[in-house]
Amino acid sequence: MAGRHYDQWTVGDRITHDIRRTVTETDNLLFSVMTHNPQPLHLDAEAAAASEFGRILVNGTFTFALMVGLSVGDTTLGTLIANLGYDKLVHPNPVFIGDTLRCETEVVELRDSRSRPTAGLVTFRHRLLNQRDQIVCECLRTALLSRSS
Repeated sequence: MAGRHYDQWTVGDRITHDIRRTVTETDNLLFSVMTHNPQPLHLDAEAAAASEFGRILVNGTFTFALMVGLSVGDTTLGTLIANLGYDKLVHPNPVFIGDTLRCETEVVELRDSRSRPTAGLVTFRHRLLNQRDQIVCECLRTALLSRSS
């Protein structure tokens, strides 16, 4: 089990996740189609070329999902009871096909669960960065995790 239990975290813990991912045209196309998102900026090279970005933008919900996915192995794998919420989600810079993305995580809050004595809430700040070290996605994720004892 790679994830940590609630009582193994400390506010201020930081992780630079090892797995990186280069976004492909297929990733963007399949995710957009599977989620029924017809936004031309994601699917139409001609429309995207005429936009201020000059090329196809990667679907922001794919970017968000990839950020969370890259973090799971080191944070909640095998210890998660439930993700309770995502807050303050932002995309400060665009993601383009061919960008290589990496994730960093910081623990910003710990709270004992009032309803489950065998669990606690961890709030993670996840940041997704591109190969130019620009933040392309950031959010707070609150997870209900089991205790180790």
